[in-house]
Amino acid sequence: MRTELPLQTMEAASGGKIADYLGLCKLKVVSLIVFTAVVGMFLAVPGMPPLDKLLLGSVGIALAAASAAAINHVLDARIDAVMKRTRRRPLPTGHLSESEAMIFAFALGLVSMVILASFVNMLTAVLTFLSLIGYAIVYTVWLKRATPQNIVIGGAAGAAPPVLGWTAITGDVHAHALLLFLIIFTWTPPHFWALAIARKDEYAKVSIPMMPVTHGVEFTRLQILYYTVLLFIVSLLPYLTGMSGLLYLAGAVIFGGIFLYYAIAMKMDDRPELPMKTFAYSITYLMGVFAALLIDHYLPL
Repeated sequence: MRTELPLQTMEAASGGKIADYLGLCKLKVVSLIVFTAVVGMFLAVPGMPPLDKLLLGSVGIALAAASAAAINHVLDARIDAVMKRTRRRPLPTGHLSESEAMIFAFALGLVSMVILASFVNMLTAVLTFLSLIGYAIVYTVWLKRATPQNIVIGGAAGAAPPVLGWTAITGDVHAHALLLFLIIFTWTPPHFWALAIARKDEYAKVSIPMMPVTHGVEFTRLQILYYTVLLFIVSLLPYLTGMSGLLYLAGAVIFGGIFLYYAIAMKMDDRPELPMKTFAYSITYLMGVFAALLIDHYLPL
């Protein structure tokens, strides 16, 4: 009994530490990033993409996204400790130190670059590195605190995954990959501003100039509606350019129509639950549209 209790305690502590490191990675966000990147990989070729590029490219992009998320935790640790939504993250709770998080982030980023540069291609490695820097440094350090347009400009880094997936398979940037980029780039503002409305008071408390804080909730609701209309139009481009067929068009219209319903409801109704419902649906929307692209690619009408 004397030896079992310390051993159990050590095992529990070890398991807790692993969970804390995983908590730095924002696994839900990374999963969405990898999903859109993988769709880009499949769309890049008429048949099946090479298995080695598919697997190694996915791992490399996932590790880079996790590295960027961990860096974001370090740079936002002080405001995370104040905001209710983030105060239980590993750094504010003291479960991990900033130095531990940075070493972890650097290791993930290094392994990601080695995999992509050595086993995928150099273009994907360079673009992935630029996306990592764009999100972890340019957005988090500068844009997030500088302008209410932070998420619009910084959305370029978050829109890169399908382009990275495409280049991982083909080694070049195709116009169709840029259409995928444009869909996510246009999706990002209504997606994030819906959350920002729900968390307006928390952002105000830490002096982050999110649009609901600087321009008010009503103005932000109007911007969400404008961007959702624009997103609906942009989402039709894969069909209009011949990239995708009728199956995708049907999916884009259905998922986009529901998103428009939520955006209009937010503009017309100030029920407090609507922003988070819109935010939650926006994730479903993106997954649905990209799934429709993938299905249409292999089951054309």
